[in-house]
Amino acid sequence: MRRNSRALPLAGKMALITGGSGGIGTACAAAFLKDGASVTLMGRGLESLIATRRTLQPQLTRGATIELFAGDALDKDDVVAAVELASSINGKLDICVPTVGGGSIRPLLMHDADSFRSELELNIISAFLAVRYSVEPMVDAGGGSIVCISSDAAKLVFPWLPAYTTAKCGLEGFVRAAAEELARFQIRVNAVRPGLTRTDATAELFDDPATQQAFAAEKPLGRLGEPEDIAAGVRYLAGPESSWVTGQSFAIEGGNELRKAADMSAMVEAIFGPEAFEAVLKGRTPFDDENQEGDL
Repeated sequence: MRRNSRALPLAGKMALITGGSGGIGTACAAAFLKDGASVTLMGRGLESLIATRRTLQPQLTRGATIELFAGDALDKDDVVAAVELASSINGKLDICVPTVGGGSIRPLLMHDADSFRSELELNIISAFLAVRYSVEPMVDAGGGSIVCISSDAAKLVFPWLPAYTTAKCGLEGFVRAAAEELARFQIRVNAVRPGLTRTDATAELFDDPATQQAFAAEKPLGRLGEPEDIAAGVRYLAGPESSWVTGQSFAIEGGNELRKAADMSAMVEAIFGPEAFEAVLKGRTPFDDENQEGDL
């Protein structure tokens, strides 16, 4: 049943979410819908998007819609088409949340140029394209809000995550640069920095009690994250409550940045084998099986 949208803070707004069928993307969509916005979800798999829309349907308010676009967040033409679809519903685009990203548990000596570059593109270029092609419809709307998904790896030193750490540091630099350039159009650009959060991509880490304990031990609040934790921060940065906030990245990670990164050595050894890990510890490049990567 659709709820009355009267007085809801995001009523009449349109949000584009890339990675819209993922855990964080879905939670962000739910938060926007509850407050009256329409959402356009972009993702690579149409079936997953349809299932996500079915899950989100009860959150719809009167006058709001859930639109779907199957496409690749690293493909310019797909991103442009998704922005055009989102902008066509209400004649404007107000919110953009690029959630596409990720990386691998992979020591520096196991990377080559291609594997390193792919993580930079996944985390930075996917956000750049969403931001780049959302600007004009936001200008036409008189302003807007863009919220990127960074990571506490942008602030903490996580050994064995060199490409992912570099990518998220770069993403936060992009957020600040974009915030400065786009402020003249009343377009705000911010980010959130999640800690380890439960999604399909991190399911194996959550299924391992030792890993959970290692991460939770570095968090003063004593638990790992849920998608709704991240969505709450995104919702604040996307909405009118944060109208005087831009160029910021908010840590949402249980206080982990007060301490240190979890030790992931056991995970590296489990993924690549003790001999390969021993070679890395001796400063040697081990045999690299490209099929063995620990994706985040």
